[in-house]
Amino acid sequence: MGIFDFVKGVGKKLGIGEDETPPSAEILKKELDSHELGTDGVQVEIKGDTAVLKGKVDDQSIFEKAVIAVGNTLGVSKVQADELKVGEAGAAKQPVFYTVKKGDNLWKIAEASYGKGKGAKNTIIFEANKPMLTHPDKIYPGQVLRIPDIAAN
Repeated sequence: MGIFDFVKGVGKKLGIGEDETPPSAEILKKELDSHELGTDGVQVEIKGDTAVLKGKVDDQSIFEKAVIAVGNTLGVSKVQADELKVGEAGAAKQPVFYTVKKGDNLWKIAEASYGKGKGAKNTIIFEANKPMLTHPDKIYPGQVLRIPDIAAN
């Protein structure tokens, strides 16, 4: 459950230049902390094009947001989070992620994730991906979004 795939050539560009090399661990950590998710106790390492997250976060949503905040960065193809612990229990639950395809919007993603007629649940997906998403219409192919369990909502 600890390695998550992303599209290496898609995502937020943090460095300079046009190549798809991942940014340094320090730059990724700074980007992660800029979202003010509660990731002060998270360390970031880079191994090739894989970002490795270690440390501890308070809850499952912070775990998932940390993974997508780092993974949706240009040059990162995988995020390894085996050593990122959640709360007192220490183990994270298996998150549900969705990779945006061409022509997708949050309504379509909600229906694909929750079932036909549940497109109005798109606001739950948008809220679950804040602050990385700043507007519901600003999603792009290859971006990975977290899909929260609607039973909890």
